[in-house]
Amino acid sequence: MTTRLLLRLFVPLILAFASARADETQRVVEDAAKFKLAQKADPTLPTLFLVGDSTMKVGTPGQRGWGEEMARFFDPKKINVLNQAIGGRSSRTYQTEGRWAAVVAMLRPGDTVIIQFGHNDGGALSEPPPVTPKTRARGTIKGIGDESREVDNILTGKREVVYSYGWYMRKYVADVRAAGATPIVLSLVPRNAWKDGDVVRSRPNNYGDWSRLVAEASGVAFIDHNEIIARGLEALGPDHCGPLFADALHAAPAGALFNARAAISGLKALPGAPFATVFSAEAADIPAFGP
Repeated sequence: MTTRLLLRLFVPLILAFASARADETQRVVEDAAKFKLAQKADPTLPTLFLVGDSTMKVGTPGQRGWGEEMARFFDPKKINVLNQAIGGRSSRTYQTEGRWAAVVAMLRPGDTVIIQFGHNDGGALSEPPPVTPKTRARGTIKGIGDESREVDNILTGKREVVYSYGWYMRKYVADVRAAGATPIVLSLVPRNAWKDGDVVRSRPNNYGDWSRLVAEASGVAFIDHNEIIARGLEALGPDHCGPLFADALHAAPAGALFNARAAISGLKALPGAPFATVFSAEAADIPAFGP
């Protein structure tokens, strides 16, 4: 994508928003009881589901997930947009806690599910004592293989078989397809981390690449959210990205909108333009992402 298009996509956000940066601290994992699943405003319409972690939906003051900005870009008379993300979850724990099964029960033919995980998958498979409210046995085996490992999950008090990141991601895809819905895999959002003037990407041999490989092997749509956002940040430059971040990873309100626009840019680039008829007027100025 050309620098001019990148600036057209992202610069208006810098001009429209200002946000104080918060000190980066370890956040408590969100309490599932306080983050109930969103319900369809109109059950007769198709639904776009968003499934992910705190980068998509967060409860910490001063932070905002990009999924919380997505509904504005769609016509509510044509499609429901349900952000079912919850902070602190990995591709594993979103499933093992039962949240994914509840989302699957809501799926209908014609729905679409955006799936984005990775930032919490690098944690421990089983937390050693002492356990505090800030710890979670949420890690997955690195990579996309079929290996597994049995662990004693002291948080649940149960023996658990833990699989690879790729195994869990493939299960999301398979479950969505079985419901007659369409899965779209997104790479994880980048951190505010730079090297030699470039944003550090989640590749090679990392969750960004692994999500792409899962999508390609499964024959489903993939949006390189990591790359789209990184290019947008680079178009602004490291000295102008501060207002987008609340900490090194989580977005401030301006950053959430920045990342949501990047997701729309990726959706517009999908073959066949599957969302062209359901975008709102607010999405009109966002160009499709290109090489």
